[in-house]
Amino acid sequence: MSECPICDGVGLVRVVNEAGKWVSRGCECQRMERETRRVDAAQVPHRYRECTLDAYEIYHGADRSLSEALLTARRFVEEYPGDTAGKGLLFVGSIGVGKTHLAVGVLQRLIRERGVKGLFCDYRELLKNIQNSYNPQVSTTELDLLKPVFAAEVLVLDDLGAQKPNEWVWDTVALILNTRYNDKQTTIITTNYQDLPAGNGAKTDAERAAREPTLGDRIGDRMLSRIAEMCIQVKMTGKDFRQTGVKRARFG
Repeated sequence: MSECPICDGVGLVRVVNEAGKWVSRGCECQRMERETRRVDAAQVPHRYRECTLDAYEIYHGADRSLSEALLTARRFVEEYPGDTAGKGLLFVGSIGVGKTHLAVGVLQRLIRERGVKGLFCDYRELLKNIQNSYNPQVSTTELDLLKPVFAAEVLVLDDLGAQKPNEWVWDTVALILNTRYNDKQTTIITTNYQDLPAGNGAKTDAERAAREPTLGDRIGDRMLSRIAEMCIQVKMTGKDFRQTGVKRARFG
């Protein structure tokens, strides 16, 4: 137990109950330590530990979608789990608008206020670790890596689509999303790619090369359709916060 100025590290405080008698109760420091342990278990990177919903700043003149995204995130926490019907959130927007900040803010609040068992996963890092597990010199197996992903009550899958697509990537994404969908687990996703099907109307190779890639291009249309069933879409439009002076995530 860390030293606490209230309980002197004992973990208990003496208070007067409703009957007017002195009783011992757990100190507030115990609750805070339990919350910290749950956040640690969720593997929220230290660079995102300060990403709370209360700390999400919207710069002057920002697109209305950012304030609406914050409102949706707050409402989601308030309604979880009874009124969210097992659905998660899909934050879609360009780099630097605060998608990861809001996703982590939701996760941390659910962990601290609802006691959920959550997990943060960087999409590209997860796939890299799974591929590395195929090396016979590595003791960690694919199942070891995926078991906590499947089991998390709330999973944040950050930067979906960042990995260059191929058949293996599509199969792995399908395994993760379908397993969580079938088990009715809540998944919160962020992506820089527009929530549009592969091709997005392009008919020729030249047209496909000229347009921006879509989420359908990166994960396949079948999984794009699955996400539509799993998540409420939250579109965020705006400038990179690094260009506005707003510090949504304090790096370092």
